[in-house]
Amino acid sequence: MPAHFLIPFAALLGAVIGSFLNVVIVRLPQNQSVVFPRSRCPACATELHWFDNIPLVSFLALHGRCRTCDATISWRYPIVEGVTALLFVLAAWRSASPADLLAAWLFLSALVTITAIDLEHQVIPDRITLPGIALGFLSSFLGTHTSWLDSLLGIVAGGGILFAVIMVSGGGMGGGDMKLGGMLGAFLGYKLALLSLFVAVILGGLVAVALLSTGIRRRKDPIPFGPFLAIGGALAMLWGEAVLRWYLSVFSPAV
Repeated sequence: MPAHFLIPFAALLGAVIGSFLNVVIVRLPQNQSVVFPRSRCPACATELHWFDNIPLVSFLALHGRCRTCDATISWRYPIVEGVTALLFVLAAWRSASPADLLAAWLFLSALVTITAIDLEHQVIPDRITLPGIALGFLSSFLGTHTSWLDSLLGIVAGGGILFAVIMVSGGGMGGGDMKLGGMLGAFLGYKLALLSLFVAVILGGLVAVALLSTGIRRRKDPIPFGPFLAIGGALAMLWGEAVLRWYLSVFSPAV
């Protein structure tokens, strides 16, 4: 595909995939099929027409309300569609090969879905992370982003570090986070997986301090860590190599 067509195609595809991810976000935690039945209004259960299900456009045209019952449509729907479209464009801009781009799109779609589900339900589904680990490892044989050995080491490092945290903290972190760490390592390799964990810890700590200091959360209130891992993973996928090169150029000892 010519380069000048790739970016708009990525944006359109990302918005469409984001619309599907919204279905997954709603139905997967409820153990429902993500294919059947067709999308319905969660308030009145009216089946949506195709023209009420156009990513981003329908939400704006309907002013965020159901055409039938006038119930408010959650802002999560356009946010997921818009964020996915943006991530797809960034991945198309940064990826070096078609195989790398496909892996990035799969990886970023999984991270968007995990983030939304963890924020709402405080759970990271195994049905996303475990196949994600396998797909990430498989992608290392097809693309140029990471080797199979880096991917394997990444699974061990990403999952192993969080497993150690779980053991030390006595359950302060869940097994879903550990499996997500393994998925990050599978797609990113061990170096970028470590970078993503570092970013997640810094961001999570800053947000936790802000929430506690403002009284929005109390010390015993759970704060999902999955979204921070997802942000770290996305940043590492898109700009991690550049960050590592900068770090090595600045902090490597002169020879």
